[in-house]
Amino acid sequence: MIERILTVGGFTLLSRVTGFIRDLILAAVLGAGPVADAFFVALRLPNHFRAIFAEGAFNAAFVPAYARIREQGGAERAGLFADRIFTLLLASQVVLLAVALVFTSGVIEVLAPGFANDPERFALSTELTRITFPYLLLITLVTLYGGILNALQRFASAAAAPILLNLSMIVALLLAVYFPTAGHAAAWGVMISGILQAMLVGGDTWRVGALPRLRAFKWDADVKQFFKALVPATVGSAGVQLALFADTIIASFLPAGAVSALYYADRLNQLPIGVIGIAAGTVVLPEMSRRLAAGDHQGAAHAQNRAAEFTLLLGVPCLVAFFIIPDLIMRGLFVRGAFTTADADAAGATLAAYAVGLLPFVLIRSAVATFFARGDTATPVKAALIAAAVNIGFKVLLMGPLAQVGLALATAIGAWINLGLVMWFAHRANHVRIDARLRQSMAKFALAGLVLAAVLWLSYAPVLRSVAGWHGPRDLAALLILTVLGGLVYGGVVVVLFGRSWLTTFRAHRRR
Repeated sequence: MIERILTVGGFTLLSRVTGFIRDLILAAVLGAGPVADAFFVALRLPNHFRAIFAEGAFNAAFVPAYARIREQGGAERAGLFADRIFTLLLASQVVLLAVALVFTSGVIEVLAPGFANDPERFALSTELTRITFPYLLLITLVTLYGGILNALQRFASAAAAPILLNLSMIVALLLAVYFPTAGHAAAWGVMISGILQAMLVGGDTWRVGALPRLRAFKWDADVKQFFKALVPATVGSAGVQLALFADTIIASFLPAGAVSALYYADRLNQLPIGVIGIAAGTVVLPEMSRRLAAGDHQGAAHAQNRAAEFTLLLGVPCLVAFFIIPDLIMRGLFVRGAFTTADADAAGATLAAYAVGLLPFVLIRSAVATFFARGDTATPVKAALIAAAVNIGFKVLLMGPLAQVGLALATAIGAWINLGLVMWFAHRANHVRIDARLRQSMAKFALAGLVLAAVLWLSYAPVLRSVAGWHGPRDLAALLILTVLGGLVYGGVVVVLFGRSWLTTFRAHRRR
């Protein structure tokens, strides 16, 4: 299982690296002004709907269902099930796309009402959204294909698909001179990437003989059970996305640049979430589903504990870095072209607020897997909706004194509420078994994180002084020095605390 997590995490890391290059170009070309705000709203809208109807809810319901049907009824029955879901999914997305294209301006009025006072941003957001929204239909198909492949223990192509989004946007931005604005170039890059991703993941599904096709829809037992799981999962995803919608709505009333600061901070925050948390959750869900279907409850609990342990190993240093040196991270990575030091300071403060919730962000996908693998998508919904309500309440309270930093901090608070409730529900249902090894590892990771935080805090000023006389990118040089120093310190402390026996066990799991 660890090797599969590393496969997904490796491709996700490559995706984040290319995404970072994309964001460097975005920052240099778009900056953090009105055009950037308009594009980020246009990008968020299809992404919100995708998270509600596709990746979040759909994977939670479809992957365990497909794995169970294939295990119990064979490939033909699983293929029939996938065909019927594909037909319904395609039809619903075509209808949603048509409605969105007709009523785009009305959608912008609801989701970014602050733009109504800025005709330029409102008109541009509407125009760019009409370009990006078809991406939703394409990425929904990618999600279906990826779910089939994940249930078949094939993770590479679905994990690699987002790389095409980054490459497509990079090429489009480099050709921005041929578009009305750089926002138009970026929007068309998003649209084209959807076609490329569908071709990649759909082609892999076709190669294994599992590509779904149009078929007359029938409301059979398998479809009924799938929707029984899908409906509450969709409600839960909608609750989470409602909190993110609130970010867009509230930020639209804040001064220009607030939406952009949220975007750049969230992009860095999503790096460990995607590379570590989502990768672990993607792999552990079909693993636990398979083990539970075979009656191996102990093996399922062991898989979940090891996924959490691996997540903490890589998540703790990211948390420390985002909390101790967020301003340096933003200055070193993004300050160039239209992106100023003031923009970096605003985004850095926002990143530090997001870091408060980084641990629950990366752990939640593995935590809810214990319910999804059992076909229970309703229980995590309760936690998600309560957390979303708390999140939105804190956004309203904090937006005045803290602006977009308050929105990020509210998101972090909601993440802790969500994880805490999920673990409480799982413990009450006897679905989670935190073994002694994981408890010991949690304490050791906490100590390693404290040592790393002390080293970064004490080294920050001396490192900045040491590069003050350089003529090159001083902030980037300082960031690289602290990254190497922090990596050596954290790695050394982990080796000292865990010893060779733990590392040997890790390598053994990877070989298996």
